[in-house]
Amino acid sequence: MSSISGKQLCRALEKAGWQLRRIHGSHHIYGKDGSVVRLTVPVHGNTPLKIGLLHALLKAAALREEDVR
Repeated sequence: MSSISGKQLCRALEKAGWQLRRIHGSHHIYGKDGSVVRLTVPVHGNTPLKIGLLHALLKAAALREEDVR
């Protein structure tokens, strides 16, 4: 899987029902009603996320690679 930017991941999360709770600096913090999981996505322009971080965020959000594309 090729890496994607934080902006692209934010769009995919919002499409999947995650809500932007707040922004702290360049980190967007997402939550979902009825869930204790919080996702922190670094948004540094169009800089791609590292693969390990991307996989961890997708796993925590219960998304697949196909959901992001």
